[in-house]
Amino acid sequence: MHLAAPMAMHVRQCRLGEVFGAQTSFQIAHNPDTVGAPDVAFVRAERLGDGLGKGFFPGAPDLAVEVISPHDRASEVFGKVHQWLDAGCRAVWVVDSDTRTVTVYHSRRNVTILRARESLSADDLLPGFGLPLAEISG
Repeated sequence: MHLAAPMAMHVRQCRLGEVFGAQTSFQIAHNPDTVGAPDVAFVRAERLGDGLGKGFFPGAPDLAVEVISPHDRASEVFGKVHQWLDAGCRAVWVVDSDTRTVTVYHSRRNVTILRARESLSADDLLPGFGLPLAEISG
């Protein structure tokens, strides 16, 4: 919530789109159908159309955020990152509160690790949004 709430407030104020919690699922593949639900997701306004229908959101969010839980394996987290990127996410953020870092993936090769004294931003997706990592870890 330390990340989702400020992001949602910024997105709403700037009318950039919509921020979703883990209860929203995205259908990212067909045959076989594949559905995922990141911890936090952002979808740009132009992709929302007249709003959300019933069922799964068709396609990947523009931004997926995965928060590492104590029981998560590294291979599972990397698998999710690759799945989101392959499905069309423009960025995936992995939040690790133990190390107080956020790893930002724009692709499998374009990866940035932000540390506790840095700020998280994404001007290409969330113009004007910035949040010090210290505020995310409480």
